[in-house]
Amino acid sequence: MDVEKLVDLLIKEGVEYAEVRLQKNTEIEIIMCNGEIQAPEFTEDYGVGMRIMKDGAFAFSSTNIMEWNNVKDLGISTLKSIKSNSCKKIGLSQEEVIKKEWKANYKISPIELDIETMMELLRDIDASIKEVNIKTMNRLISFRGSIEEKVYVNSEGTRISSIVPRVSGTIAVTIYEGAKGSIQRIFQYGESGGWERIERMNLPDVAKKETEAIAKVLLEGKSPKPGVYDLIIGSEVAGIISHEGCGHPQEADRILGREGAQAGESYLKKGDLGKKIGSEVLNISDHPALENSYGFYLYDDEGVEARKKRLIVEGRINEFLHNRETAHEFKTKSNGAARASAYNREPIVRMSNTFIEPGDYSFEELIEDVKLGLYVKSFMEWNIDDLRWNHRYVGLESYLIENGELKIPIREAVIEATTQVIFSSIDAIGNDLKFNAATCGKGQPDQGVPVWTGGPSVRLRGIYIKGRS
Repeated sequence: MDVEKLVDLLIKEGVEYAEVRLQKNTEIEIIMCNGEIQAPEFTEDYGVGMRIMKDGAFAFSSTNIMEWNNVKDLGISTLKSIKSNSCKKIGLSQEEVIKKEWKANYKISPIELDIETMMELLRDIDASIKEVNIKTMNRLISFRGSIEEKVYVNSEGTRISSIVPRVSGTIAVTIYEGAKGSIQRIFQYGESGGWERIERMNLPDVAKKETEAIAKVLLEGKSPKPGVYDLIIGSEVAGIISHEGCGHPQEADRILGREGAQAGESYLKKGDLGKKIGSEVLNISDHPALENSYGFYLYDDEGVEARKKRLIVEGRINEFLHNRETAHEFKTKSNGAARASAYNREPIVRMSNTFIEPGDYSFEELIEDVKLGLYVKSFMEWNIDDLRWNHRYVGLESYLIENGELKIPIREAVIEATTQVIFSSIDAIGNDLKFNAATCGKGQPDQGVPVWTGGPSVRLRGIYIKGRS
């Protein structure tokens, strides 16, 4: 479809602003359950979405019927709907006109692989998990290859085309052992790029080590004695805390209340830039352009160039995540945080790859002066309130720390604290930055987008810990 032709038509019809996004998401997925391969599934999602502004009011519409007359009629009817309805008046920030073609680097297309190659990966992962000596075990393993293709054009002259391939999947292991009960580990893997990215992940080895770890926790783990501990959290826990306690509440549309009835609000207000929320060693960023990251993009879905957003700097709120609408409201520029998961979803303010910045400490240095503490490497459960203020995390792989040494496994250690308590209790940050793939949900209708969450090992002083009740 000629997207420029549609934009030109809308301009002639008298719009103040128009943008058209042609988007095609192609995906192949294969699943193995307890060693049995299920039939591969191939999907293709293709269509056009458009946003139109007239008299300060915005409207969004989409279709997957790509004949010109249908698309033209949809554009005109969308414009008429603005004229016939009383809508809140908005504005857009002034941004640079961009003309660009870009793509994520890849060698082997993840949607054109031989099915047998994909199945061999799942068999290898499954075999490595089964090497762990547990009698009763359930295993669910998936691989997903996808390519996201977009052409974006707006009435200001911007035209951007992009291609982002991704490889991703989930590994879920549940083990049972008599009176010990059960324990489950679910983790996602995901990067942008081709099949070649899978080889560097070494998934069979990772899956085996994760299974060995939870088996040890199940068989030997002790419930923590309630009390105040020094706490070391691993990258997975640091990542979910930075995503939920910093990224979401710093989405400007959430601050303005747009997400209030859908996914929650924010503990932050419009004038909170500079507010102290954590210790001086804490820095949290969101960076879409990290090469091979799961949330990778170079230009957002409003045609704005992506850049690193430093959300918290030295413990203070430094900037919010913006699209062009919220940037106009805040009298600033967009920082390229508008994303749409498919052609039939409007771009809204989203995270990409959100993480705690690394520090200078080795892991050994973090624990060496901890007299009594816990190391919570991964989590099995997380909860957070609508304001993103009250957190609850239940540890999965965890260990007692005594006099600077890791001791017995700890089962189901519960961390409950506010965002400010967590961020303010951090006194040292490791140099072992790692990332974890996730799917971030937001919007109504819901749209899940690929992201990385991450961080290094982080030390917090004086955190109350209890067992799971």
